[in-house]
Amino acid sequence: MQTIWLQQHCHRECILFFNGWGMDQTPFHTLPATRHDLCMVIDYRTLPPIDLQMFADYHRLHLVAWSMGVWAAAHLLAGQADRFTTSTAIGGTLTPIDNQRGIPAESYNAMLDHFTADTVEHFYSSMFDSHEQLTTFLENRPQRPLNELREELAAFRDAALDAGPARNMYSRKIITSRDRIFSARNQRRAWGKDSAEVCNWPHFPFYNLTDWHQLLDTP
Repeated sequence: MQTIWLQQHCHRECILFFNGWGMDQTPFHTLPATRHDLCMVIDYRTLPPIDLQMFADYHRLHLVAWSMGVWAAAHLLAGQADRFTTSTAIGGTLTPIDNQRGIPAESYNAMLDHFTADTVEHFYSSMFDSHEQLTTFLENRPQRPLNELREELAAFRDAALDAGPARNMYSRKIITSRDRIFSARNQRRAWGKDSAEVCNWPHFPFYNLTDWHQLLDTP
């Protein structure tokens, strides 16, 4: 697991962003955080404890977790939920590999068992339903080697199945209704129809935003 500062401009508030599988910072450079510093977590081949002391000088700390990062963040940080002013889950669930409330196990295992460069390309395509957004992403695609992505996919499966469902620590849950990775139906089952909001977004929602603060459950 790695932490990368995307923006560090001495703001009083910081967003800690748990990214999805296979990602790095490259696709996110076009989305500004005008009011916050922004620290990104990637690469779930290992899941070591996180020391939040590095954020101690911030007036407020916000958590945003997307896709597989929803489970990873809650797995690692649920015991420190009170350190976050707001916490947002988007396009993911606390049961990431689950036939009813996550990605169906058969689909996940098939992706892992037949993993090639074409698998990654298909996954990228499935994150979008807009050719324009997909093109933007591919022009800014993650710069990580193929073997590393497969290792992460396998390690995440083992960790998620061994640990089981993560504890809910999220103050805001966003269901991505046009999602072809985590289906909207399974997201609704996972969160409950009355405890989450629905946004008309694909799995990768960030090109529908103009600033990171739109994802925060600001008090």
